[in-house]
Amino acid sequence: MLGSFHIRVRSSDGVTRLGRIKGKMKRRAWIREGDVIIITPWSFQDEKCDIVYRYTPPQRDWLRKNHYI
Repeated sequence: MLGSFHIRVRSSDGVTRLGRIKGKMKRRAWIREGDVIIITPWSFQDEKCDIVYRYTPPQRDWLRKNHYI
């Protein structure tokens, strides 16, 4: 967490990006270190992204069990 709804994210392609928590998620979903999230990279700045969704622990376990991550 970097403050002001910004977070450092390491994506599956190995790139570390500066993520911004979108307005709908700001107070509904708390993001912690080690969480699995969905991001959308910005088209004009590849080193930045928006955080769209955070998986819950049961969803994360299901993804790992079925070899999606």
